[in-house]
Amino acid sequence: MRVSTAAETGSEAVGSMREGKLDQKHLLFGVDGSPNNYDLNLGVTGGGGWRTPRHRHNFDQIRYVIEGRLPYSETDYLPQGWVAYFPESVHYGPQEREEGLRTMVLQCGGASGQGYLSVAQREAVNAELAKTGEFKMGLYHWVDENGVEQEADGSLAIFEKAMGRKLEFAEPRYTDVIAMNPNAFDWLPVGDGGAQEKWVGIFTERNLKIGFLRLEAGAVYQAGEQSSIEILFQIDGQVTANDSKYGPQTGYEFLPNEGTVAIEALEPTEFFRAVLHTF
Repeated sequence: MRVSTAAETGSEAVGSMREGKLDQKHLLFGVDGSPNNYDLNLGVTGGGGWRTPRHRHNFDQIRYVIEGRLPYSETDYLPQGWVAYFPESVHYGPQEREEGLRTMVLQCGGASGQGYLSVAQREAVNAELAKTGEFKMGLYHWVDENGVEQEADGSLAIFEKAMGRKLEFAEPRYTDVIAMNPNAFDWLPVGDGGAQEKWVGIFTERNLKIGFLRLEAGAVYQAGEQSSIEILFQIDGQVTANDSKYGPQTGYEFLPNEGTVAIEALEPTEFFRAVLHTF
């Protein structure tokens, strides 16, 4: 088990690739080069908002709205408390995020196995590209060897510079972002000890699972028994695990079949929950 709390994690401003201000707390990272590499983070939109053009990625994203509403197209929004799956290769945006929007984001390798380029890798390349061009309105602008002005999505340009090859997107498995209202799903018991769960979506042939876990005071959840990486994000409440106490905005990582870790609720507690693709 690995644990990270927002209170003990510093904020970082997202790089200059996009327009506006977005601060992030990176709670947990996976392993670079792994098809299941990931980044669990908290994002807060600052003054002036945050803007991106319509674009897509070669990795998956899961977004849970803690406060505010999250735009994912010109007309579509995720209300507070909703969660959405942004599949690899699927376009979304443009985005005009309002100041004060708070979201939990889990970015991870998609089912195609291309993995996820880490924040550290992206920011290093971002700085290199800034020497030969300019990021503006989410696009990278430069002049090629023939003196012709070119532009590309900033994320695409960074990936191709980092990997030294053209980015080839997997064929999209879905046609759009999948928005889910957790309140429309029923809680189901896990055993008979006061633990309940709801899975709001299971996606792709590799069984990416998105859901929530709820514990009554005194209830125990046995984590670490999934066949792939299990991620928990504590929304509220207080729990103990491995003789330590944890509160809201704590992230937990459990490796595949790492062995049972008991999480006991000291008061009613709810978690966002995900199990990454099985490779």
